Amino acid sequence: MKPTMATDIVLDALLMAVWRRKPKQPVIIHSDQGSQFASDDFARWCKDNLLIPSMSRRGNCYDNAVAESFFSSLKKERIKRKIYSTREEAKSEIFEYIEVFYNRKRRHSHLNQLSPMEFEKLQMGS
Repeated sequence: MKPTMATDIVLDALLMAVWRRKPKQPVIIHSDQGSQFASDDFARWCKDNLLIPSMSRRGNCYDNAVAESFFSSLKKERIKRKIYSTREEAKSEIFEYIEVFYNRKRRHSHLNQLSPMEFEKLQMGS
């Protein structure tokens, strides 16, 4: 999390994901039409790391439905009506929500009432 939405913040996040997942085949990355996703640096980085950028048309949010749902949950369940004293406090609480609660414990109707980690473990085992 940074104070501005520059290309480097997107590349930092994708670097973490690629490092964790180590994709062996191409992976589609859905995004909106933000300038950070339309940059040459982003396109080049994706190509070098087996990522295929996918950008929906203006006003078409369907490609981003999963991300929109996540941010809606984050806002409702954690940050709504909360004022953080510092950026570090916000970063820490949001990290805790994503890494400790959302990915490991929160049940998702879309995933047959499993957490994302439980669902992924089942997928890897089959």
